[in-house]
Amino acid sequence: MTVKIRMLVLTGFLIYWVAGLVHPSWATEEPKKVYTIREAVQEALENNWSLKAKEEDIVRSTELNKRSFKDFFPKFSTSYSYTRYRDKSRQIGNFHIPQSQNNYVWTTGIRQPLFTGFRLTSQYELTKLQIDVSKIEVELEKLDLALKVKDAYFNILIQDKSVEVAQKDVEARKSQAEVARNFYNVGMIPINELLQAEVEEADVRQILVKLENDAKLARSAFNQVLARPTNSPVDVVDVQNFQPETGNFEKYLELALHERPEIMAIDTRILQKDQETRLAKSSFYPEISLVVDYTKQGDTPNVSGGDFHDPSEGRAFAVLNWTFFEWGKEVHTVREIEASKRQLEKTRQNLVEEIGLQVRQVLLELKTAETNIPTTKKAVEQGEENVRVSDERYKAQVTVITEVLDAQTRLSQARVNYYRSLYTHHLASAQLMRVIGRY
Repeated sequence: MTVKIRMLVLTGFLIYWVAGLVHPSWATEEPKKVYTIREAVQEALENNWSLKAKEEDIVRSTELNKRSFKDFFPKFSTSYSYTRYRDKSRQIGNFHIPQSQNNYVWTTGIRQPLFTGFRLTSQYELTKLQIDVSKIEVELEKLDLALKVKDAYFNILIQDKSVEVAQKDVEARKSQAEVARNFYNVGMIPINELLQAEVEEADVRQILVKLENDAKLARSAFNQVLARPTNSPVDVVDVQNFQPETGNFEKYLELALHERPEIMAIDTRILQKDQETRLAKSSFYPEISLVVDYTKQGDTPNVSGGDFHDPSEGRAFAVLNWTFFEWGKEVHTVREIEASKRQLEKTRQNLVEEIGLQVRQVLLELKTAETNIPTTKKAVEQGEENVRVSDERYKAQVTVITEVLDAQTRLSQARVNYYRSLYTHHLASAQLMRVIGRY
């Protein structure tokens, strides 16, 4: 190998190596990730942005609770003021009292609430309950997210099986069209039979293209739920085995009413209304605080006293504030809160009935799918036998191409029905878990 050739080879290698560094996708393709249902749900719970946003509510509610707790402690304050009078004396009646023209005052004080009519306690309990509400809402978001992941997961499987059925359909139509073409070439069938077979083949090829695009879109939707780049290659593990549901309605309804976050959320909000009522009633009582302050004053900025000022003064006293009449405003506030509580109680009862309906509906869907699975599987076997017989009859020229094409259409539909029944059962099982508050 000459030096010139060696230089060309080395240059080409360097260009390829640099291109791989700058654009790794030129050198290697992103590996396809394969998920099980459990792995998909776990990754979504870790990465989904909507769930992360909900979790921030817990942080916010916790900080609000900590802030509310600080209201029980004494408050410290300080102030510094300066006042200048125009005259060196002030007149009180017929007397002129000498005074300092420059007056500096520095006051430091402590205020400790002693009794607030249970206002502080109610505010604190409200913020504690809000933490519970935030946690319940996060659990609710997790349940919805898990179901969304499973729905996207089984949608991929349904679309993939539809593509698989369409591919088999294309191969069968292609084979049938070839048989018809051979028969036509030897004058055994008219041209319209050949055209019919070719049109059927073209139609199923178009259907296959659409189904392949649907399968790609299903993967993009799956990636989006898992907070992955939508175009990332992904696949899921097939789940074809199924277990018939053995639980009864009463068992699942009891679980749902005990574990559904929606029930817990309403119960917690009812407790909040109790605290809001207590908070509103706190205005019926006076508020009492202990105040301690220490004041320094003088006619110079260092507040060290003067001819007309004591250098310092300390005081301790109790303060009572009571707005005892506002034309019944507090009473109306309490009644409004009590009406809101009754509204929540009625909403809870309605939710209980809705949950019962949801449990019954999903159990019926499971039962329907369990019934359809063996039926549709048997239909596939019958359809395959029907296509085999029709093919043989057509090759023996005892029937027309329409019989073969119709048999193939029924077989493809039977296969699709079988897979849909199978995955509908799995999805109904996932919905049952959501209905009883689990994932």
